Amino acid sequence: MTRKQKRLAGIGFIAMVLAAAIGLVLVALRDEIVFFYTPTEIIEEKKAKAGQRFRLGGLVKEESLEKQGTMVKFVITDTNSDLNVRYTGILPDLFKEGQGVVAEGVLNAANTFVADSVLAKHDENYMPKEVTDSLKKQGYWQKTSDEESSSK
Repeated sequence: MTRKQKRLAGIGFIAMVLAAAIGLVLVALRDEIVFFYTPTEIIEEKKAKAGQRFRLGGLVKEESLEKQGTMVKFVITDTNSDLNVRYTGILPDLFKEGQGVVAEGVLNAANTFVADSVLAKHDENYMPKEVTDSLKKQGYWQKTSDEESSSK
């Protein structure tokens, strides 16, 4: 083998090892790459266990908001399943019932999600893509006036 062939073989071997390592990392993290889980994925599909840290996303259920000082209780729904959420702290200004929300925290043994951070939508038309896709899949999505005018 010439020097050039040895060098190309070495580069090829390193590329294969690197590709295998990247593949193994992606396989190991395939469930962790998800931006958030919906209540249905948590309750019915058991995608997360009690004590595991994850993000929960969906809509704040109408008439579910209860405030007790700095502690807030509300329900996140994907219109198929509901999950109770408890949060201590100041909610974002745009947080309200019927809006898209993503909460980060831990599911406790009583099946209540204990959030340590809550993110609300940032403008009138924003909803996380995963929530929109979930609502469309279940037939609950209604186009906004902006979507209707942009599709014409």
